[in-house]
Amino acid sequence: MELRPEEAEELAALRSHVTTTRRPSSPGLEARMFEPLPCLDHGFVRVVDYMGDDAAVVQAARVSYGTGTRKVSDDRNLIRYLMRHRHTTPFEMCELKLHVKLPIFVARQWIRSRTASVNEYSARYSILDREFYLPRAEDLALQDNQNRQGRGDSLDAEQAAEVLSLLKHDAMHNHAQYERLLEHHGLSRELARMTLPVSWYTQWYWKIDLHNLLHFLSLRMDRHAQYEIRVYADTIGSLVADWVPLVWEAFADYRLGAVTLSRQMMKVVQAMLAGEPPTLENSGLSRREWTELMEALGR
Repeated sequence: MELRPEEAEELAALRSHVTTTRRPSSPGLEARMFEPLPCLDHGFVRVVDYMGDDAAVVQAARVSYGTGTRKVSDDRNLIRYLMRHRHTTPFEMCELKLHVKLPIFVARQWIRSRTASVNEYSARYSILDREFYLPRAEDLALQDNQNRQGRGDSLDAEQAAEVLSLLKHDAMHNHAQYERLLEHHGLSRELARMTLPVSWYTQWYWKIDLHNLLHFLSLRMDRHAQYEIRVYADTIGSLVADWVPLVWEAFADYRLGAVTLSRQMMKVVQAMLAGEPPTLENSGLSRREWTELMEALGR
């Protein structure tokens, strides 16, 4: 990821400007303000602003004036209780605003999470730079035979080289056509952009409350999520861990590292504990559910 000189200068000016406030602040996130965190080849995530911290979640749950006289351990236990029992409203009291640069096809997948406020860079008003996503050779894979929206085995070195060459040639050709439509034909920007592929980079400001952000991360940090959006989710996750460490600990324990069992799955586990190993045929589970359960149990 490379910033243009004017972008680097703007961020440097923002970092040098320090303000005092009476609002609660998070030291962990303050240290990462205005720092673009690289994602993929040209993308990034950076914090623009935030509201609240761990104490804000606790304060909302208790409806109190401030931190009070309770110990940090009490706050930790309350946050874990809220997370464990899915009391979501207190987490909605915190918000995070991010500046994200990402490929268009990732943005189209991302925007399915409709619980955020979004303002995207407009190619109707501005001319797009020649920046497109080109995967690493090791990230190129065949279509999975079982999962229709997933990747299977990796391409061999020769195949990967040919695919990368095709992708790069196609992107360069399309951008040349884009420039020709603008400069030679004088076509409007809102129409000329049609020739660009979804590998092109866009940017947006994305603001979301902590509850909905954690839901987004639970989906996009999952190992089954598409690699490219998972890169962004992992980066955002590292910011959340610095912002609200007690919330993040509870989220990691009760969401990321947890397994949800259906009623039928619980019966299978109870039978196993009673020394009566069930079978797929009498479990009431589909083959896929049975496989998922056995994987979760390490069997």
